[in-house]
Amino acid sequence: MPMLVKPRGWAMSSLFTGGFRPFFLFGALHAAAMVALWVPWYLGFVALPSAFPPVAWHSHELLFGYVPAIVAGFLLTAVPSWTGRRPSSGLPLIALFTLWLTGRAAIALSSLSSPGVVAALSLAFPLALLAVIGRDIVAARNRRNLKVLAGIGALALAQALVHYEVWRYDRSTYGDRFAVAAIVMLIAIIGGRIVPAFTTNWLRPREPGPLPAPFGRIDAVAAIVGFFALLGWAGAPLLPVADPVLAGLLLVAGVLHLFRQARWYPQRALAEPLVTVLHAGYAFIPLGFLLAGFAHWTGDRAAATAAIHAWTVGGIGLMTLGVMTRATRGHTGRPLTASAGTVAIYLLIVSAALARIVAALSPETTFATLSLAGAAWIAAYLLFALLYGPMLLLPRKGAPR
Repeated sequence: MPMLVKPRGWAMSSLFTGGFRPFFLFGALHAAAMVALWVPWYLGFVALPSAFPPVAWHSHELLFGYVPAIVAGFLLTAVPSWTGRRPSSGLPLIALFTLWLTGRAAIALSSLSSPGVVAALSLAFPLALLAVIGRDIVAARNRRNLKVLAGIGALALAQALVHYEVWRYDRSTYGDRFAVAAIVMLIAIIGGRIVPAFTTNWLRPREPGPLPAPFGRIDAVAAIVGFFALLGWAGAPLLPVADPVLAGLLLVAGVLHLFRQARWYPQRALAEPLVTVLHAGYAFIPLGFLLAGFAHWTGDRAAATAAIHAWTVGGIGLMTLGVMTRATRGHTGRPLTASAGTVAIYLLIVSAALARIVAALSPETTFATLSLAGAAWIAAYLLFALLYGPMLLLPRKGAPR
């Protein structure tokens, strides 16, 4: 009997020894459940006691449920190494995780309470995360990472705007767009650091030849142009109209981010999927810029929808799963190489992203491609939970029991 009890105790205690553990595992389960619930709800087969319409709930739980969970898991693990501060664990981590769970329940059951209470419960987690991460960055005088705080703060402001829009207009539009813009900028900032760094770490002992370029002028220009392009896009009319200035800014941002990524030599890291997936995820960022630029050049609604899903399903899906798999393996004592199951996770998300983009661009295939996108997305996150759940629940490999 003691042998049956001990692993469970270890699993529970290990779950809250690092921020990546609860937020990666339950973030993945939430990502799968979010889509699995949304489709039958949207089709009228089931209903949630939520004041949010199905589409607004779906976008809210991706942008303000799933994404902040993964951002929290990453930053609660990375910021201590950036600042030399003690990582959050134990009761403080449990409290933060409970706030995230409370926010998910508040949105799902929002018709049972007032809009103000729902908004307060929902916003408690991102504000608490901002306080925890901000405390460590400011205390360490780590000015380099203040822009990460700005990204989290922008995401919280966008979430507040969504709550106002749903309460006032029964839909969410500009809050969602500003959230997508904030997340794309976070990917550009954090991805611009980790993708070339991980590529260099993999190439240096294995492949003689050029290494990814360090941060330079082209990176700064790409970030600045991308920021203003996203700001203009987020505030533009929901239905795209021909706007040569905004279109030009978006197209230039796309080209700059492509050129930026080319300097990281993605083709040289194809042998290691843990690195390749990060390059693939980042590639959806310039693709989204180019599609959005085309949409605002021509007024094409299909391209506008495709751009959003290039950034969300492709950019967010691949980059987050790439970080989740790599960080989990590294911080639990596993080798930094992708298993066949891990490669399957990546291929499923690529399939989901491409199918969702095709669904937007080719309306006659919408039912089939949307079904494929949803099924592939759900399968990817369930497979992550199946393969990586034991790593996240149990002690680090080789740790004393």
